[in-house]
Amino acid sequence: MSSPKSAAREARLARVVVDLTDTLVSEYDVVDLMSMLAERAVDLLEVTATAVILVGPRGALSVAAASSESSRLLEMFAVDGESGPCVDCVRTGVAVSCPTVQDADVRRRWPEFSTRAVDAGFGAVHALPMCLRGDVVGVLTLLDDAPHVLADDDRRLGEALADAATIGLIHERTIRQATTAAEQLQGALTSRVLVEQAKGVLAQQGGIPIDEAFAVMRRYARGRGQRLGEVCSEVIDGRLDLAALAAPRGRGGDRPGR
Repeated sequence: MSSPKSAAREARLARVVVDLTDTLVSEYDVVDLMSMLAERAVDLLEVTATAVILVGPRGALSVAAASSESSRLLEMFAVDGESGPCVDCVRTGVAVSCPTVQDADVRRRWPEFSTRAVDAGFGAVHALPMCLRGDVVGVLTLLDDAPHVLADDDRRLGEALADAATIGLIHERTIRQATTAAEQLQGALTSRVLVEQAKGVLAQQGGIPIDEAFAVMRRYARGRGQRLGEVCSEVIDGRLDLAALAAPRGRGGDRPGR
C-alpha cells in the first residue's frame, strides 16, 4: 500500500499527464508546453525552481522556459558563457548532478556558474537531458535553494517529464510532415523573444512584477482562446488594454492550481 505522500504525488502526476495531453490536442504552443513542464516539475520534484533550455538551429542554445526569473537569468548566464551543468548535459546527453554547488569540484569545473548560482540563492543544480533517438534537443534543469541529492525516484520522474517535453516538441512535426524539428525549435525560440519583450512592457507600463507577467498573459490568452504569441504582440504594440489582462473571460483562464 502506498503512503499518503506517495498517493498524493501520484495524483499530481496524473494531473500533469492530463494537462500535457490537453496541450497537445489543442492548438500547439511550444512555449506554453515548456512553461507548463517547468512549473509542474517544481511541484512534482519539490525543488525551488526549474528551467528548460532548447537546442536551436546550428546547435544554438536558448532558455525556452523557467519557473522563476532567478532561474531564467542563471540559465541565460550559463548559455551565454557556454559553461555550466546544463551546457555539459546538452553536449554529452548525460545527466549532470551537483548536489552542492559550493563543492570544490563544482567550483573548479564551473567557477563562474557556481558563483552566480550561489549569488542567486541556489545550493544544488541537476540537469536532465531531453533526447530523441540519441539526439539531444534540450535540457530540463532542476534548482534547489539548499544542497540537495536527487533521489533515484525523483531522477526517474524528472527524466519522464523531460521525455514528455520531447514528445511535445516533435508532436507537430509528426502530424505535419512538412515541418522539420529545426523549424519548430526556431519557432519556439522566436516566441520566447516575444514573451520576454511583453513581460518587460507589462512590468514597466502595467506595474506587474516580472515574475507574474507571463502567468497573467497566459491566463488571458487561454481565457479568450488566443495564441500566447498573439497576446504578447498586442501587449508590445500597445493594442491591448493592460488593465484588461486582470479580467480573463471565456474559459476562465488557467484551471485551479495551474
